[in-house]
Amino acid sequence: MKKTIITLLLFFIGFKGYAQESQSQIQKENITNSQTAEFPGGDSAFANEFLKMVHAYIDLQKYAVNGKFVFVFDVNPDGKIGNLDVLPKVKNSEMFIEDMEFAIKKVKKKWKPAIKDGQPVISKKIIKINFTTDHFDHGD
Repeated sequence: MKKTIITLLLFFIGFKGYAQESQSQIQKENITNSQTAEFPGGDSAFANEFLKMVHAYIDLQKYAVNGKFVFVFDVNPDGKIGNLDVLPKVKNSEMFIEDMEFAIKKVKKKWKPAIKDGQPVISKKIIKINFTTDHFDHGD
C-alpha cells in the first residue's frame, strides 16, 4: 500500500514538473514569435527624420505648437503609417493633423512592421516629439 501511494505521489509530482516545463517553453516560443514595429535606427531616428520633413514642408506658425506632442499611429503590414492622431489637440487641430500626415508621408524610409506568428501585422505605435516654434510677441 505504501509503495502504491509513494508511486502515485512521485507520478503526480513528475507530471506537474513536466507541465511547468512545457508552459515555460510555450511562453519562450510566444516571445520569439512576436516582434514590435521598428523604424530603421529606432524611434529617435524616426523623430529626427519626421521633424526634418515638418520644418521643410509645414508652416508651424499657423499653429500654437510648443512642447511635447504624442503621435499615435498604426504601422501597417506593408510598413506604411496610417490612422494618425496627435495629442494634445491644438487650434486648427484637424488641419494640423493633415499637415503632420503629409510630413509623415515624406519620410523616405519605411517601418519594419510588427511580426506575430511569423506574419506581418498592423500595430499601434506611440512617439513623443518636442516642438518649439520661434515666434515672439514684439510689443511697441
